[in-house]
Amino acid sequence: MSLRIRLARAGTKKRPVYHIVVADSRYPRDGRFIERLGFFNPLLPKENADRLKFDTEKAKSWLDKGATPTDRISRFLDSAGLRKRTVRNNPERALPRKERKARAEEAAKAAAAAKAAAAAKAAAAKKPA
Repeated sequence: MSLRIRLARAGTKKRPVYHIVVADSRYPRDGRFIERLGFFNPLLPKENADRLKFDTEKAKSWLDKGATPTDRISRFLDSAGLRKRTVRNNPERALPRKERKARAEEAAKAAAAAKAAAAAKAAAAKKPA
């Protein structure tokens, strides 16, 4: 049984509130869970103390039992000082799709040109002078 500490959505349409829960990874996002650790309200300002509340002792005990946190929960645990979060870098994420597509085409053209140059060089080396 692979345990995850993750968010389960609650609240109404366009007014989300998330419960921080421990659940088996096979359970649905908003379905069955083992224990509720707290809540997260993304609509409140970041300075507001009611934006995030969770029981750090329970979270620590579940981490000791082998539960793995999701990325968002890892951020919360890092800010609480319970677990260090590894920094992730995805430079392609910030680019619009058209720019990503243009970069991929440029890279393909450059690879084709390099391959053609290597083939020409190899042909020139085989040709007797």
